[in-house]
Amino acid sequence: MQWFNKLALAAAGCLLAASAMAEMTLSGVKYDDTIDARGTRLQLNGAGIRYKAIFKVYTAGLYLGKKAGTPEEVLATTGPKRLSITMLRDIDSAELGKLFSRGMEDNMDKAAFSKLIPGVLKMSQIFSDHKKLVAGDTFAIDWIPGTGTVITVKGKV
Repeated sequence: MQWFNKLALAAAGCLLAASAMAEMTLSGVKYDDTIDARGTRLQLNGAGIRYKAIFKVYTAGLYLGKKAGTPEEVLATTGPKRLSITMLRDIDSAELGKLFSRGMEDNMDKAAFSKLIPGVLKMSQIFSDHKKLVAGDTFAIDWIPGTGTVITVKGKV
């Protein structure tokens, strides 16, 4: 859960800004106000767009069991969580895995990140196995208590 929380914390800044809204559409990507995550109803906490320079790379929606207004509240939320991502441009999957890893590393101290390296490497490998993600492809990173982190890429766990 630690590395999911760090990933969620890294994403929380842009996703909390829109937390007052329910269903929303960003760059043509619709985020439902609620979803089912392995039998648990989660609500959209917020969504945002990731830019690299001036280019839109992907949209991300954060789903929680209850609304949270700060990154600390996101981390304190118990139960399942989902980070749902839709690509807005084509990207090499290995590069995307590296970007996520770098984002996590940049948002925590080195000692905390070093404990997460096995999980981060596994996540990077999952992305590398898919070779390329194209505009419209989706993936989700779920935290399921009792199970752990579950990554689904293009509908495949």
